Amino acid sequence: MNLPIWLTLFRLILIPFVVALMFVPLASANIVAAILFGIALATDWLDGYLARRWNQTSAFGAFLDPVADKLIVCAVLVMLVYRDPHYYVALSATVIVGRELTVSALREWMAELGERGVVAVGSLGKYKTAIQMAAIFLMLFDLAQQGGIYVLGIVLLAISAALTLWSMIIYLRQAWPRLSMER
Repeated sequence: MNLPIWLTLFRLILIPFVVALMFVPLASANIVAAILFGIALATDWLDGYLARRWNQTSAFGAFLDPVADKLIVCAVLVMLVYRDPHYYVALSATVIVGRELTVSALREWMAELGERGVVAVGSLGKYKTAIQMAAIFLMLFDLAQQGGIYVLGIVLLAISAALTLWSMIIYLRQAWPRLSMER
């Protein structure tokens, strides 16, 4: 156990608090949820930075970090759809969650074949994640008012969903020669 792993565990601990705050019927609760989500984003960057800088990378950290990222994103997206059940929120959330499940399963399967590098995270995935996180933060921050900040969040979420589909297609195309092989 090292500081980067503790930061990742802290991010996991934040998830139920962010979700619980989304049930509180006060506008300030959503702002606090957005701040906690922002803290989770900061710890995501910080744990990776520190692990590389201090040479404290580990198999457990490499496993736990993307799990924490996916859990917080999926949990908050489910809650956003619950709070704003319009098709454009639900469709974007469904695309994002579906892609996360598909690509995670694809990476696991490719790792079993010893070819995990075929579906390694690329720069498109990093852009997609940055836009997705910004979208979720903005939507959380302005959830009670659903004003201009919220609408910007929805637009960014739709862009993120499109990038999500694009990156999934790229990963599936890269893996297709292995996926289409007879066993």
